[in-house]
Amino acid sequence: MRVLALESATLTGGAALLDGDRLVGESVLSVALTHSERLMATVDRLFQDCGWRAKDLEGLAVSIGPGSFTGIRVGVATAKGLGLALGLPVAPVPTLDALASTLPFADAPVCPLLDARKGEVYLSLYRWSQDRMVRLWDYLALPPAAAVARLEPPVIVLGDGVEACRSLLARLGDPLRIAPPARRLPAPGVVAQLGHAMLEAGQGVTAEALLPLYLRPSEAELKVGRAAAGGEASGDGR
Repeated sequence: MRVLALESATLTGGAALLDGDRLVGESVLSVALTHSERLMATVDRLFQDCGWRAKDLEGLAVSIGPGSFTGIRVGVATAKGLGLALGLPVAPVPTLDALASTLPFADAPVCPLLDARKGEVYLSLYRWSQDRMVRLWDYLALPPAAAVARLEPPVIVLGDGVEACRSLLARLGDPLRIAPPARRLPAPGVVAQLGHAMLEAGQGVTAEALLPLYLRPSEAELKVGRAAAGGEASGDGR
């Protein structure tokens, strides 16, 4: 199955093309450009470099979060548009699952940490079992101190939330390991790999049914809630 995968849930974003168990091409950037500026340009360039056309695709995969609200919206909207235009199923890949899966065969639990802003990190815990990462916790959004307090070394951490937790992580000592830079950030190729497995197992969804995975309301939703509460408090809650 030929799959296009999109990763835009964090500052690191890009796309990948997978043909069965062969990663045909992958493009990754971790720079301060919005995904709306670069994601489709990245896909177009990848198609050209790999000699593929959109009609060659048999499925799509997209990183659905948690992560940057804006980045997730761009990725999900792009996958929806392509899925509708091409009539393709979409594999919704949780971002923390994909991040943990960049470290296959890990001999210790793996904890991906993503910067959630507002003094929190997104995290979960995984262990490698047979041929995949198995999630042991729910997806969480916690302050760094509470996140680190849940960890029991030995454990491997990775993700852009490591910096927000670094001083706290240092207290865990040598049993704690931080993944090297090349394995610390999300990889579109891994999203493609997980998405391919989901599609093969019949776990894809229609473009219309594709939804992001948010662990908390966006700032826009919070503003609406505050405005509604203010209207009710002033007696103007029509």
